[in-house]
Amino acid sequence: MINIQSRRECVAIRMTCLILSLLAFSVSTALAHDVTPGDAGYIQEIWGVHIIPFMYLGAKHMITGYDHILFLLGVVFFLYRMQDVAIYVSLFAIGHSITMLAGVWFGWGISSYIVDAIIGFSVVYKALDNLGAFQRWFGVQPNTMAATFIFGLFHGTGLATKILEYQIAEDGLLANLLAFNVGVEIGQLLALAVILIVMGYWRKTLGFFQQAYTANVIMMFLGFVLMGDQITGYFVAA
Repeated sequence: MINIQSRRECVAIRMTCLILSLLAFSVSTALAHDVTPGDAGYIQEIWGVHIIPFMYLGAKHMITGYDHILFLLGVVFFLYRMQDVAIYVSLFAIGHSITMLAGVWFGWGISSYIVDAIIGFSVVYKALDNLGAFQRWFGVQPNTMAATFIFGLFHGTGLATKILEYQIAEDGLLANLLAFNVGVEIGQLLALAVILIVMGYWRKTLGFFQQAYTANVIMMFLGFVLMGDQITGYFVAA
């Protein structure tokens, strides 16, 4: 019995290290998160409908999007039923799809620094929500579904802002945008699958709740780092 418990504790430690390593890695890649120069050049040069390339670009952007992944991790952190996961992820997907498509189509221009700072705040918000901070501080629990949808709108605005910076051609614009959005959803599902697999093993360990507190504190810290980086960039670029 002791050996089984020891093995479980070892697994718990490994899972915690894995989660925290992934979170820490997101900080090291924060400054690199954007459309790469090669992809940007491709977007600027092509003309007409290119479904597969834009699906690839959308999936790549989501998988390498540290901010989106951190928020997604926070959303599903304490969701145990697949039905609940599907509802919350769908709300997030609908939110960012609306503003990504509409933002590019209508050319809504917002400072990338501002919207990315808000996205960083969404990570802080979700970590605080997971820690039960709002109930302790204010005695109320915000509507988590509404918050997920609203922050999804901001995440989509961030996607739109980055696409607009590279002046995508109007010929084939709608088809390419839809393909990009499909790619984003594919990337989100791939990231979600990895998160759920890791979380599934981690939740079975004895020390999960204690380690979950630490993980969410670190996630909150990373959200503040993202906010600080974008706010600093805004004032430096002004």
